[in-house]
Amino acid sequence: MTESKRSSWLIPICFVIVYIVWGTTYLANAWGVKEIPPFMFSGMRFITAGSILLFLTSFFTPIKVTWSQFKNLLFAGFMLFGIGNGLVTWALQYVHSGITALVIAFEPLLVAILLWQMKNERPQTNTWIGIALGIIGMVLLVGQPELVSSREWIIGLVFIIIANLAWGYVSIWISTADLPASVFQSAALQMLIGGMILLFSSFVILQEYQTFDWQQVSSKAIYSWIYLVVFGAIMAFSAFNYLLLNVSTTRVVASAYVHPVIALFLGWYLNKEGISTQSLSAAAILLTGVYFINKNKKVTDSH
Repeated sequence: MTESKRSSWLIPICFVIVYIVWGTTYLANAWGVKEIPPFMFSGMRFITAGSILLFLTSFFTPIKVTWSQFKNLLFAGFMLFGIGNGLVTWALQYVHSGITALVIAFEPLLVAILLWQMKNERPQTNTWIGIALGIIGMVLLVGQPELVSSREWIIGLVFIIIANLAWGYVSIWISTADLPASVFQSAALQMLIGGMILLFSSFVILQEYQTFDWQQVSSKAIYSWIYLVVFGAIMAFSAFNYLLLNVSTTRVVASAYVHPVIALFLGWYLNKEGISTQSLSAAAILLTGVYFINKNKKVTDSH
């Protein structure tokens, strides 16, 4: 099967996985970190997922990594998982999953600004409108006194924004980075490296094990972890990497249209997270901003 024929069906499947599955991971993470420390929870998840994916792909492609590629994998693993996933998972202890997804929906606006700074792609009029709407939506969202429940909530919000910056930067950088030829092996190695960084942070820096009791872990937390390993990590992150290398970055991060809708609904329906009128208004304004950023953009291959 030629590469073009394979891409014709693989790209749409990857979009469905990234758009839909990642919208469900916010609630799954929130359920997990209620009982398992966040960096431990994520570290075990990505080491397991990375190991499984690397083992499976080794049957089809020999594992071959140059020193230059390893350094890039180390950087990507640190940014995407050590900072990106680690900080968001920590924040989910204090910030509702739906609100977290809405803040992360701000990523396409950050990518537009980063593209301007990193690749001199000056924002067009539509992009400026989108950025303005996004800022208004974000101010409305986080400016609700009833949401600011604690000092940890504020720290969590800051962590989510930092994670957004890390993911946005790597989403642009990775399209031209020297990485292993196999997209799936690249994703597996990034997860393995990221998982090791998270576990190091958990056991050595934060010493989360001191306040953790395995006997208190419920089946809900365990099933959430399994779901995140199989669907959130192995399937969705592999699909994300494949898309970043085969379609425009802007088109990939446009998944931010869908994530918050799914996360808000699941948080309300399954986790009894309240949704205020102001939150819904902020979501509408923010997602309209994301629409303007992607409006009339040319969809081009990264190769």
